[in-house]
Amino acid sequence: MTNDLIAKAAIDRRLAEIITPVIEDLGYELVRVRLMSGKETTLQIMADKPDGGIEVDDCGAISTAVSATLDVEDPILDAYTLEVSSPGIDRPLTRLKDFDMFEGYDAKLETDELIDGRRRFKGVLAGVEDDEVLINVAEGTIGLKFEWLSDAKLVLTDELIKEMLRQRKAAGVIKETEFDEIQTEGSEEDS
Repeated sequence: MTNDLIAKAAIDRRLAEIITPVIEDLGYELVRVRLMSGKETTLQIMADKPDGGIEVDDCGAISTAVSATLDVEDPILDAYTLEVSSPGIDRPLTRLKDFDMFEGYDAKLETDELIDGRRRFKGVLAGVEDDEVLINVAEGTIGLKFEWLSDAKLVLTDELIKEMLRQRKAAGVIKETEFDEIQTEGSEEDS
C-alpha cells in the first residue's frame, strides 16, 4: 500500500522510492518528503531514528548521502535546495505506526472526504485497530481509515514536550549535568 502521507504527489512518491533505501541503509526512517516549487525549488526531507531523537549531525549525514544519490538518479529537472530536518515536536504523523507510538497525545487529523459532515478532527490519539486510526473526540472514540487521512499532526502540549525531552535523555542526547531538571510537575498552589 502506498502511503500518501509520506509522499503526496507523484514526484514525491518517485523521490521517496529513491531516497528511502539510502536513508534506511544509514539506520534512519523517512517520515516525509515534499518537493516544494515556488520561486525556488526545495526538496524537504523529514527523517527520524526508529526510536526518535534525530540530531543535526544525523541530518548532515542524510543530506550528503541523498545528494550523492540524487545526482546520479537526477529525478528533479530544476536546480533545487535540499533541506533535511527532524520531524519536530508537533510532528506530522505519516505512518500507521506513528499513531500507535503517540497514543495518548493530542492530534489534529484531516480527511480528504467529509466524514459525518466534517473533515477536521482534534482529540487524543487512541491507537490503531487494523487500518483505522482511533481518536477520542468530544463525541466519543471514532475510527478513521488511514487511507482517508490527508493530513495528521501532533499538537504541541506540555505532556508532549516532556515526552520528547525524556526520549532525548534516553537516547543520550541531553546530558543531565548540562542543565537543571525542568520543573513542570505541579505548581506551587498544589502544595
